[in-house]
Amino acid sequence: MAQTEAYEDIPGTYVFDAKRSRMGYHLNMFCMSMMGDENRKAFKADEAKYLDRFPMTEEQKQAVLKRDWDGMLRLGGNIYYTSKLAATDGLTFQNIAAIMTGSTQEDYAKMMLAGGRPPEGNRSKSEWKKRG
Repeated sequence: MAQTEAYEDIPGTYVFDAKRSRMGYHLNMFCMSMMGDENRKAFKADEAKYLDRFPMTEEQKQAVLKRDWDGMLRLGGNIYYTSKLAATDGLTFQNIAAIMTGSTQEDYAKMMLAGGRPPEGNRSKSEWKKRG
């Protein structure tokens, strides 16, 4: 039985640990391939076909195709690698952070400039369920 790390209890947080590193190796190698202009062109020409170059799981491929940024992180993607895909789409870190939090880029920027998310409800899934 796999051990669950204490940090898995933090809502919306997918820590890039050794487990996720192994899980996401091919996903991250795909993302890194987006650094090459020819690779970006090939990907944009036929995304599904390009993804077949990498032995990712079907769930990982679908996360890429749907641009499910949270899903990619949950499936082993590293934010610095997935940002290469975001850049291919013309998105910045701030854009994908806003998408991942369910807000607009403008609202996300305002929230961060105002000090970020409040800690209430964002510390522990089990603690949040107890308060229910």
